[in-house]
Amino acid sequence: MIKGFRDFILRGNVVELAIAVVIGSAFTALVGAFTANIVNPVIASAGGIDAVGLGFRIRPGNDATFVDIGAVITAAVTFLITAAVVYFLFVVPMNRANARLRALAAPQEQQERPIPVDTALLTEMRDLLKELAARDVRQ
Repeated sequence: MIKGFRDFILRGNVVELAIAVVIGSAFTALVGAFTANIVNPVIASAGGIDAVGLGFRIRPGNDATFVDIGAVITAAVTFLITAAVVYFLFVVPMNRANARLRALAAPQEQQERPIPVDTALLTEMRDLLKELAARDVRQ
């Protein structure tokens, strides 16, 4: 029972998934800091001097009705940066490594070499001689 669990845990997909979760969570924190400290101030500056950010209030004077469009843009930028980094740093190299492993694991097909002309002629002569010898024995 323990051996089966160990085999399950050490199987490639589970280990890769665990690594991806850890790296993904760490990278999400990095991208969150980037967007909070660099992207958000740039987006907020588009809202004006006295504005809270890029957005509008449904009811003037009520901060609870502020629709923050900048937060949506920030979330989209965070998602795109995270997805691009995960794709280019993890997915593309893993696909290349898997393709190489499949190529190495696939049995190499033996290509038939063409029979040289002299060998083909000698084989044909041998077969004809056998046929003639078989006729002579019957007669």
